[in-house]
Amino acid sequence: MRKIISILLLLFVFIFCFCNIIYALNDNYVWNGGDVSVSTTPSTDLNLESGSAILIEQNSGQILYEHNSHEQLRPASVTKVMTLLLIMEALDSGKIALTDKIPCSEVASSMGGSQIWLDVREELTVDEMLKAICVASANDCTVAMAEYLEGSLDSFVAKMNSKAHELGMNDTCFKNCHGLDEDGHVTSSYDIALMSRELLSKHPSITNYTTIWMDSLRDGKSQLVNTNKLVRNYKGCTGLKTGSTSLALYNLSASATRDDLSLIAVIMKAPTPAVRFAEASKLLDYGFSNYTYKQFAKQR
Repeated sequence: MRKIISILLLLFVFIFCFCNIIYALNDNYVWNGGDVSVSTTPSTDLNLESGSAILIEQNSGQILYEHNSHEQLRPASVTKVMTLLLIMEALDSGKIALTDKIPCSEVASSMGGSQIWLDVREELTVDEMLKAICVASANDCTVAMAEYLEGSLDSFVAKMNSKAHELGMNDTCFKNCHGLDEDGHVTSSYDIALMSRELLSKHPSITNYTTIWMDSLRDGKSQLVNTNKLVRNYKGCTGLKTGSTSLALYNLSASATRDDLSLIAVIMKAPTPAVRFAEASKLLDYGFSNYTYKQFAKQR
């Protein structure tokens, strides 16, 4: 009889402990008490072709997979994640409004690379500028917003680096706001994940723009198609930003949410656009296949 009572008591203790955890499909990934904390990082090799990659859980920042994640590489237009972060901070603080008209300087209109061909005689609203930056990766709009916010590109870049330091982006040095190749303009997949997480977590309304697949500006005269193909092809995709140059090759910060689990996958120096999207999808698939976010009612 005593033996039976002892077994029942042990069973009760086991059930009590089990019902108060937040768990992942990988038993080593445990979130306790409603706050995200992790005991280990998976070590699975996904055999990626890209030069650098990382997968994190957005809410906690926990690394789920990484490959050369601190290697300093050229970010190309993924740089604009920081530019967007500073724009959203200005919006949320009331410094600017979505309806504000932004002028176009000679410098902005002369930008190369991805652009919507801004003219010095026209003005677009902040809302339209955000749409052009997020969907079409418009360098001219990026520069126009940077000049409007801080008065000069140098001052804006200084603010970018200050924010990077604040976020602990120790692998990063920004030389411009748009990401065109410039010596010393470097970051890492780890740091891109940090600023992507900050943007998505603190300013979730950015996904109103980063999830647009097709849209238009100038009364329908300028058509926009998102450079991030995952927006159309990957279930739960919320963004975020592509980037490519001849030196940087192909980069992407990709975000997605399924069943309350939000992930950020960063790919840098992929050899082709197809590999970039395929390997970002591979990282996200790995995360959604191996982890889940569940919380049971707490005991009172």
